[in-house]
Amino acid sequence: MKKPYYAVIFISTRTTGDNGYGKMAHFMEQLAKKQPGFIGIESAREEIGITVSYWESLDAIHDWKQQTDHLLAQQKGIADWYNSYTVRVCLVEREYSFNKNH
Repeated sequence: MKKPYYAVIFISTRTTGDNGYGKMAHFMEQLAKKQPGFIGIESAREEIGITVSYWESLDAIHDWKQQTDHLLAQQKGIADWYNSYTVRVCLVEREYSFNKNH
């Protein structure tokens, strides 16, 4: 990824049961991929969920946060899916990785 770019880190704890969460999460990921400035996404869930989405600019993040379907999902999340969440927006200036298989 071309640096610098932004990472939005979403850390959450869920309520009990799916209650349509899985379907909406898939829809949100597909929708985010179509947004201008979207770069990628990674996520994991055990006791807590961590989703990191990557964006070209703060404007792209703002536009995604205000996207109509995403606003509805945010409201549903507060009402039905999350016990808690934290969002962190970070500027990524440097990265490195290791992969034994490559």
